[in-house]
Amino acid sequence: MIKNIAAAVVAGGFALAAATSANAQEVLKWAHVYEAGSTYHVEALKAAEEIKAKTDGRVQIEVFPASSLGKEVEINEGLGIGAVDIIYTGPSFVERYYGPIAISDYPFIMRDYDHWLNYRSSDLFKELSTGYHDATGNQVLSLLYYGNRDVTSNKPILKPEDMVGLKIRVPDSPLMMMFPKAVGANPTPMAFSEVYLALQQGVVDAQENPLPTIKFKKFYEVQSNISLTDHIMNSLLIIASDDALNRIGEADAAVVREVMENTALAISTEIRAQEKDLIAWFREQGVTVNEVDRGPFREAVLPYLTGPDVPYTPEQFKRLSEL
Repeated sequence: MIKNIAAAVVAGGFALAAATSANAQEVLKWAHVYEAGSTYHVEALKAAEEIKAKTDGRVQIEVFPASSLGKEVEINEGLGIGAVDIIYTGPSFVERYYGPIAISDYPFIMRDYDHWLNYRSSDLFKELSTGYHDATGNQVLSLLYYGNRDVTSNKPILKPEDMVGLKIRVPDSPLMMMFPKAVGANPTPMAFSEVYLALQQGVVDAQENPLPTIKFKKFYEVQSNISLTDHIMNSLLIIASDDALNRIGEADAAVVREVMENTALAISTEIRAQEKDLIAWFREQGVTVNEVDRGPFREAVLPYLTGPDVPYTPEQFKRLSEL
């Protein structure tokens, strides 16, 4: 009798533990460097709500904008030590962990938006994502469109010669330095959160970012010209750590992957639409928006794309070019 009671207690304990585990709540931290009013943050909040609903509250995501959990280098490092669970980050920052995955962000390597769309659904992108995972233990959940990068300054930039000696802020990444170096500018790495003040105080002469970023970071307030160089068709990756996905279990991880893919597509569509409308908006603000012949800029960069310093292979470059 006593043995039966003990057995029942043990069995009940296991059942309670299983039920508790099944209903356990995991809170994941999603960190990024973009402002709370940006499309990236707004859509991340929507994704968090959707994931919470679809997992019946088992997975809750707290989103931390505007470098509140660290600058971009720091949040990338944070994935590896468990300080954060999910991040938005540029391929240029991921390059230091697995170089080939940065191929899409090299200057003038993407022909147009359709080329970019083909890349994000390609076997090449899947293989590069696997290579990054093998190198880091972090999983690429999706790729989203960040926009064509253009140059802001206090003078028109119409030809490569206009950039000679220009002190231009760039993200702290080798690939981001390729374009300014190719045209004789002086690339100056600087954290995203420091750029506005650096432009205002003349620490740097120029910066380069997509039009939606130029708007929400208000760089146009301290720079009189935007020159449409479109030198990089820029992306962001949504990345989660293996540890975070393992904690929530495969079924809920599948929900997270689905929602993140839909979120990436929603952001991409929205940013693309914003780009088309913003030229007129900037001109209404009194900013000079310069149309640019991109040909000479592209010609200056092309030799570097197949040079000895790129992290991708000739075969990967060929496959991307043929998409």
